[in-house]
Amino acid sequence: MRHKFFFFAAVLAASIPIASQAQNVSVSNGSGQGAGSTAIVPTTESTTLPSAPDPGPAELNGTVTDVNGDLIPGATVVLDGPDAGSHQTQAANDSAFFQFAGLKPGGPYRVTVSANGFQTWNSSPITLNGGQFFGITDIKLKFDAGVSSVTVYSSTEQIAAQQVRLEEQQRVLGFIPNFYVVYDSKNAVPLTTKLKFQMAYKAATDPISIVGAAALAGMNQAGDTPNYRQGAIGYGERFGAVYADGVTDIMFGGAILPTLLHQDPRYFYQGSGSTKSRLMHALSAPFICRSDDGKREINFSSMGGDLISGAISNAYYPESNRGASLVFSGFALSTGERMVSATVQEFLLKRLTPSAKGQF
Repeated sequence: MRHKFFFFAAVLAASIPIASQAQNVSVSNGSGQGAGSTAIVPTTESTTLPSAPDPGPAELNGTVTDVNGDLIPGATVVLDGPDAGSHQTQAANDSAFFQFAGLKPGGPYRVTVSANGFQTWNSSPITLNGGQFFGITDIKLKFDAGVSSVTVYSSTEQIAAQQVRLEEQQRVLGFIPNFYVVYDSKNAVPLTTKLKFQMAYKAATDPISIVGAAALAGMNQAGDTPNYRQGAIGYGERFGAVYADGVTDIMFGGAILPTLLHQDPRYFYQGSGSTKSRLMHALSAPFICRSDDGKREINFSSMGGDLISGAISNAYYPESNRGASLVFSGFALSTGERMVSATVQEFLLKRLTPSAKGQF
């Protein structure tokens, strides 16, 4: 998660499952019970809780590949659900991707995939939750007996475009953008220049970016920092500064420098191994990145983006706040935020991102 606007929202989202474990609170009844005892408080009234809002329809999607990992565009994909009206058929697109939207929660759903020269593939029964984006990640068609090879045409650019499309659907709790994380790290391909700028633009203009900037500006207004005036005009100046900081940071650190330096601005989820190795992987993310050719490199893109953003902010911050301290204090704060958010990403956010639950 590259965008600083999403940092506080992500940490807040991660605290929800932790807080839910502390709902069992002990209540002292004042009758001489020990400190570790609990009392049952009787009630004579029943409360009717409002019904939970309808989470909405679900979606099921996937990418068709062969056993070698090559894409199979044009494969026939058939969906069968709990009733006759659930039956649907479609052809995988040029990126071998298929998508069934507007599905009723429940199940079981089953997917059947077939293509010339390959054996038919059948999924296990799938149960969908309301609002869930379920991705099938294990579709690997086997060659028919007697067939030694099948030529499949698909470019790396097409695969990258499809992977970005899936990443742009990732939202923590269904609404907080979680675009800059790759959960299927083993099969990830490099981003093109166009895709790097596309992701940066989408993150910078997402409505949550506006809301996040507005919230941070309110916090700065309450703390009387930077040294703008108070009142509505001062709030507007703080909002503009916060939003400009975020946009310059993500454009330079997420698009311009990654393009020039051939680096990938995304976080590559590890998801396995010891807790220590996963923690070290997350904490090193602001400093180590993956290059476009898959090598580990010093993350000049992220660090450079923070420094450039801080330098540009000297043009619009109050004169009393300008100087080297503005650049380097902002760099230190952004680096700390990235370390925390990457750790939260590695251990918690996947469980809170509906469209990622079927991956890895």
